[in-house]
Amino acid sequence: MDKAIGLQAPLVRKNIARARQRNPESTPAEVVSTLEKMYVSALTSTGAAVGGAAAAPGVGTGVALALSAGEMLSSLEMSALFVLSVAEIHGVPLDEIERRRTLLLGILLGESGSKTINKVAERTGQHWARHLVNAVPAEALKRINKVLAPNFITKYGTRQGVVVLGRVVPFGIGALIGGGANAAMAVIAVKAARRAFGPAPEAWPEEVGPARP
Repeated sequence: MDKAIGLQAPLVRKNIARARQRNPESTPAEVVSTLEKMYVSALTSTGAAVGGAAAAPGVGTGVALALSAGEMLSSLEMSALFVLSVAEIHGVPLDEIERRRTLLLGILLGESGSKTINKVAERTGQHWARHLVNAVPAEALKRINKVLAPNFITKYGTRQGVVVLGRVVPFGIGALIGGGANAAMAVIAVKAARRAFGPAPEAWPEEVGPARP
């Protein structure tokens, strides 16, 4: 998690630039939509690829489990890149690691994460991610993360553990399980991000600026 949320701003902005390549004049809402599609596609592809490799003839169970566990870590990094990219488009600065952690945990946990954040912070209201920087003090964030982290380990970790075991199923079934599970996880995160941030801004924040040729 710490490695995932430690992504640097240049990587986030490069990800946004990739989403704007086909149409540099895209609106923020259009680019967010492209980022969502890129994220779901990337997670689905990697899950299916690892599932297929893990179930290939001659690959032992130990190697298969190692491949699948490694993919779980890369999925976290992809998720962090997606979430921080959307935050950048919304003009939400997240320089502090604690705030990044709250954002990523809250979105990956879906509706339960949003409820926890609103309950502990007490005053974030609708589209809580927009108020994460100014409205929530650091001490409140630490209390939020102490609640979110165990829930994340239990819910996300258990779900991924089942998927890791499912990927070693032979005859190509592991690829289907890996791709399908990752796609489902990505869709949950996309929906949670939409609720957390709300509608995209009409104009680009100054920090992001126009797309460069």
